[in-house]
Amino acid sequence: MKIAAGLLNSCHVKALRQPVWERSLTPAQQAKAAQTAEALGYWKIGVPEHFLIPQDHIELSGEHYPQTTTALGWLAGVTSTIKLASNITILPLQHPVAHAKMWGTLDWLSGGRAIMIVGVGWLKDEFDVMGVDFHDRGRICDEYVEAIRELWKPGVASYEGRYVKFRDVACAPRPVQPGGIPIWFGGDADGVLKRIARHGDGWSAFQTPPDQIPEKLDWMKSQADYHGRPIGVDYSLSHLWLGHGHVVRDDDTRGSSPTDAQMLIDQIGFLKDLGVTETRVPPPELADFQAYLDWLAWVAETVAPHVK
Repeated sequence: MKIAAGLLNSCHVKALRQPVWERSLTPAQQAKAAQTAEALGYWKIGVPEHFLIPQDHIELSGEHYPQTTTALGWLAGVTSTIKLASNITILPLQHPVAHAKMWGTLDWLSGGRAIMIVGVGWLKDEFDVMGVDFHDRGRICDEYVEAIRELWKPGVASYEGRYVKFRDVACAPRPVQPGGIPIWFGGDADGVLKRIARHGDGWSAFQTPPDQIPEKLDWMKSQADYHGRPIGVDYSLSHLWLGHGHVVRDDDTRGSSPTDAQMLIDQIGFLKDLGVTETRVPPPELADFQAYLDWLAWVAETVAPHVK
């Protein structure tokens, strides 16, 4: 099991219960947290994405989201080995040539550390403002993935679809990872699972109950166009706090984050047995930034050795 970390002060979602002190962190402190996570052996750092939030949704979602590939590029410059992941990239909201260029550059500059976790999005107002058809976002996403992977291949590229077309073009720098950057998909709908079966290197599950993960994996692998590769699974227990549209789930899954090492080891072991390959441990209530750094070390030294 791989343990991931998140970029501090990268969103202010009510259900995730970030502490007040996190909102005042400086970039220097964010860099220190990332470097600490890297030194302690954490697998990757994730950065979320929204371009804008309508006023009537700010209470739940917050308005603070750094641009993901820009933030990951900055993280690449202050770290050297930790993987750099979006969580998620709302793929239909930007042209696939722009995505191919941004992500190819990120992977090239970081020495092959990029992981692209793709979502189709859920916030219709965001699509309306950016001029993208919300109801076609799944089909747009499928074409964009195909077009991006075509652009990442050596030599000139051509692609013809309903939403994107190009012929005999080149787009470099390309990813340095063999086969291109791993593309994961976030979400729980059947369309997402079909997309993973056809295109994906992994699945970031959000609202799927943990005990349903094995049957969902079996279903993906039963699809006629399943690509045959292993499917990684990223699942965090903090997702149980979060409903659709960032609604706060007010039920018995919203308990306090455990601070007992054996309880965490058991919870992570439970996820591992279900087929989960990566997780993020949600922090408990912490007093300040130093307490967060101490907690990162506690997880790495007390919990991680027993679940890897």
